[in-house]
Amino acid sequence: MELRPLILQPKLTHLFPTFTCCVKPSSQKKEFSLKISRRVSLILGGEGLFRAQSANAFEFKFVAPDMTIEEALSGVRGHAQDLLQVRDLLELGSWKAAQKTLRQSSTLLKKDIYTIIQSKPGVERPQLRKLYSILFNNVTRLDYAARDKDAPQVWQRYENIVVAVNDILSRI
Repeated sequence: MELRPLILQPKLTHLFPTFTCCVKPSSQKKEFSLKISRRVSLILGGEGLFRAQSANAFEFKFVAPDMTIEEALSGVRGHAQDLLQVRDLLELGSWKAAQKTLRQSSTLLKKDIYTIIQSKPGVERPQLRKLYSILFNNVTRLDYAARDKDAPQVWQRYENIVVAVNDILSRI
């Protein structure tokens, strides 16, 4: 299948550029138009539009910039301890401070754990992703419970977080 480059046809009556593309040459020329806003990125695969070398140069992973696996492994235990130290603030009833600390420490821990999961073999990833999901869903629910000052829910979510953190740390 041959792909030809997109042809820009400027029209002054439209706010957005119109692109015309012929996908496959045939006896009947089928053309279609696409209207694209500035916020939408159009990425067409294949060697017709992009060279394979440059297309493979992009890496779209959710990893902190310049974070290596070693850095993630060294930081994950410290960030997990920071997350679990929210307990002191919860015991004092300092809900706003607990929420702030919870959000800061969970963000750093989330990046570390995600980086570590991405480095694991494909067989181990689904279980780690499930634990990751359980952990951070409970973090979000704890945040909401602290916002509502619902002490029984706060302690239930905190215990779930402790179990999930211990389970994740034992597997990585």
